[in-house]
Amino acid sequence: MAATPQNPDAAPRRKVSRHRGEGQWAVGHFTPLNGNEQFKKDDDGLNVRTRIETIYSKRGFDSIDPNDLRGRMRWWGLYTQRKPGIDGGKTAILEPEELDDKYFMLRVRIDGGRLTTDQLRVIGEVSQEFARGTADLTDRQNVQYHWIRIEDVPEIWNRLEAVGLSTTEACGDTPRVILGSPVAGIAEDEIIDGTPALDEIQRRIIGNKDFSNLPRKFKSAISGSPLLDVAHEINDIAFVGVNHPEHGPGFDLWVGGGLSTNPKIGQRLGAWVPLDEVPDVYEGVISIFRDYGYRRLRTRARLKFLLADWGVEKFRQILEDEYLERKLVDGPAPEQPVARWRDHVGVHRQKDGNFYVGFAPRVGRVDGTTLTKIAELAGAHGSGRLRTTAEQKMVVLDVEESRVDSLVEGLEALDLTVRPSPFRRGTMACTGIEYCKLAIVETKARGASLIDELERRLPEFEEPITINVNGCPNACARIQVADIGLKGQLVLDEQGRQVEGFQVHLGGALGLEAGFGRKVRGLKVTSDELPDYVERVLKRFQAERADGERFAAWAARASEEALS
Repeated sequence: MAATPQNPDAAPRRKVSRHRGEGQWAVGHFTPLNGNEQFKKDDDGLNVRTRIETIYSKRGFDSIDPNDLRGRMRWWGLYTQRKPGIDGGKTAILEPEELDDKYFMLRVRIDGGRLTTDQLRVIGEVSQEFARGTADLTDRQNVQYHWIRIEDVPEIWNRLEAVGLSTTEACGDTPRVILGSPVAGIAEDEIIDGTPALDEIQRRIIGNKDFSNLPRKFKSAISGSPLLDVAHEINDIAFVGVNHPEHGPGFDLWVGGGLSTNPKIGQRLGAWVPLDEVPDVYEGVISIFRDYGYRRLRTRARLKFLLADWGVEKFRQILEDEYLERKLVDGPAPEQPVARWRDHVGVHRQKDGNFYVGFAPRVGRVDGTTLTKIAELAGAHGSGRLRTTAEQKMVVLDVEESRVDSLVEGLEALDLTVRPSPFRRGTMACTGIEYCKLAIVETKARGASLIDELERRLPEFEEPITINVNGCPNACARIQVADIGLKGQLVLDEQGRQVEGFQVHLGGALGLEAGFGRKVRGLKVTSDELPDYVERVLKRFQAERADGERFAAWAARASEEALS
């Protein structure tokens, strides 16, 4: 076991080729090199729950210690939200206390996207009672509330935990929610069900102080679906279902993916992992990140930077020799998915003869009342199970064939369409300036209005298209891997005024042809110009594309004039 600040006498692992200033624990460098590392050394983030319950919820917002407020409270899913009325031009100028409102975003982690109707009903009730009706579906299968008062947090935890839900390590330098296939265990075409491994990882890792002080966030995904439905390419660790020619169904191991301002596509280690060994391999990889990860600069503290410096071969060797103490089996890469959508929207047969029904809210925006109605519909038409997806969608499971049409009608009445246009289906948006302290522009309403405009202007457009709208450069809405990625920033309009707008990325993709979108030199659009611009580019795509050609392929070869 490597030495850690909690166990400094343990034998240190061998040195690696990084200078002392990186702050890697595995080579004995425990001195905190920035404020975040200092507050984590001072007190584990998990310990803040006691102070929230016994002090802050009773004395109010002004009693909260700053290192808890903007640091450790994230370990329990809490971020301060943006004070209303502060425009995007001040995002990078004001001090944190000037941006902070006295309310919180609270993230409910939903590992594998798995929900019961009882759980969804409680999520909806908490939204209505404590969050002014807010409840957004995220692209990491979570639900996010806003307008949460610190005084209400203990009661919210009581309500959620009574039905088996949690906010533990939903944020912070921790193992975040584990993405899982929304149709794990039920899909007819599933290669392997990763649910047992996901459950065991949760049991071992989440809330465990051995893994609650990581260099930064750690994002995970497990899916045995041939649709590659959990964005495995942009997670720190991902297990992707494959069939080994000798050993049968298992998982292909990927590490080092991530977006933000320095995007990297994850890389295969070339290893095949059987289901019962997935938790051990997960623990090995997260331990490498904890022990060898860079802790000097926050901008280099993700696993992707360590992998880039070490390379795949060295990373696998250290995983095998120092953590697993055995060799991994070489294995095949995943096959190219046949379907072009991987969000499970629509009506699909399960392997037991029942059906699952996936539907599309607008850019993940729902509310507490809607969620309770979805729970009622699911309870009336299914077995009481639902799933969230990694595309801001939701799926009702276990619907008998005779009840499918009735469920679809009920969802459509809530404006939750099972047969969405490509624009409704393919548009995602992050939280944006409405609540996020990092954002520069508005996103949710902009994305919803863009959908409406494109449906009106291009009613015959049928090609799969992804349009991802982000309020800042941090890529929570995956702008670099969308067909049309929109990074929020301030731009100049025709009158020379500074207004909300977007830098455009074109032709990004996930899947086995994953890559980042192309930026056309000088191409920026104002928010008001956005529908005109997207309409123009999509019409050119329709006019110039080869037979069967996808937007990403066309955008890669198109002239800058065609993309402008």
